[in-house]
Parts: sequence; structure tokens; C-alpha cells
Amino acid sequence: MSTIYTDILHAKSNDQKLLAILLDPDKLTVAAVPNLMGKINQSPATHILVGGSSFQGKHLSDLVVAIKQRSRLPILLFPGHPSQISGEADGLLFLQLLSGRNPDYLIQHQVDAVPMLEKTNLEVISTGYILIESGIETAVERVSQTQPLAREDFHYAAQTAKAGTLIGNQLIYLEAGSGAQQPIPTAMIAIVAQRISVPLIVGGGIRSKKEIDQAFAAGADMVVIGTAFEKDTDFFQHQYEQAKIKTC
Repeated sequence: MSTIYTDILHAKSNDQKLLAILLDPDKLTVAAVPNLMGKINQSPATHILVGGSSFQGKHLSDLVVAIKQRSRLPILLFPGHPSQISGEADGLLFLQLLSGRNPDYLIQHQVDAVPMLEKTNLEVISTGYILIESGIETAVERVSQTQPLAREDFHYAAQTAKAGTLIGNQLIYLEAGSGAQQPIPTAMIAIVAQRISVPLIVGGGIRSKKEIDQAFAAGADMVVIGTAFEKDTDFFQHQYEQAKIKTC
């Protein structure tokens, strides 16, 4: 039986690069979904992530249902807290904040989420989440009360990622944070990719097709676009048209 995770593994084994759009429910209304999904369905996206660091609303399930009605793309929850769980999605990235030492984000929130997860049919994918310094204090830092790893210490980031896989994480997610001033250094992506065998997700601070391509070339298996699309829902149309013009 095919699952979201086996499909990601299959893509990795065939060097098929994946692209996810991250939607923050704190900044999205159900009424805005139809127009937004029209843009996403015309983009090269392969997955949709839904979640945020500090969402306190009550319309998460309504958003997911509205998205699912208008797209065949897999919908994965990207929760910042156990309250951000909806059985309407297809799966969930079960995040473990490996870059921090706050026990709530290493194990407590995961334990608290179990009763809710057991009531759903969500595919739960263990994900080692590593926050990298990006030039500003991100929402993840404020909410988790943890410090990111230094962006110059490539080998410690790789060591942390490797530890995550040894613990049993099925995915590793290198994150610069929402609204990051700088994306993850490509040299760091390359070193981490060389140290791990599981799929590598990279997100935060990516604002152009060139930066997407650079992340892929360095070893990312999936790139996540959030703020850039949030600010310009024609992001992919603009960026890919510009790329075509430059290659002509």
C-alpha cells in the first residue's frame, strides 16, 4: 500500500525533487481558499503543509476540508502544538525539535498529542526538526524558547541530523524559520545530505526559483515555500517565467 512517506522515499530514490507550499492557518481564512488553491494547482507544488508556530484559531479542520475539496495534493499538518491536529488531513509531520533543549518540544508535546492522534487515521511521519540561525529571531524561537544552531557550524548541524536518524526520525527538516532573512546555506545542506540516508526537507528564507534550484542541487529532497508565496500568490508564475526568459 502506497503512503505519503513511501512516495517521498520513492521520489528520493528516483532523484525526483519535491516542492511543498506551507500555509499558515493563522493568516488564512476559509473564504480565501478557493482563489488560493487555484494558484497552487497551477504551481509545481507536490505537497501542501498546513501549520504555524502560534495558531490559536478554531478553523483548522474547516481549512483542511476546503483545501482537500480543491486539490489532490497530499495535505500534511505541520503543527507547532498538539492543539493543531485535524483528522481531516492526510498526514502529520511529527516534529521533534532537535536543535533545542526544551523538553516540551523534544517529547512532552508529542506525548500530549497521542490521545488526539489515536482518534484519527493520519499518517504520522517522525520528523527531526532543526532550526538554523537566519539573521532574525523567528516565531519558532520565541514560541519554543530555544536557540537555533549557528549557520556557520555545518558539521554540528549534520551531527544533529544524524542523531535524529539514529533516534528513528524518518525525515530531517532544516528550517531557517518563517520570514528568515537568509536561507539555509547550501554548503550546510550538502553536508547534512551526505550524512543522512533519509529524505531531507529544507525551508525558510527561500525567495526565488534560483534559491529553490540551489537547495535541490545541494541535496534537498523537498523544498518548502511559505512566506514568499504568502506575500505573492503568483510567486511561481513570476519566478518560473523569469527563469524561462533568462534561458532563452
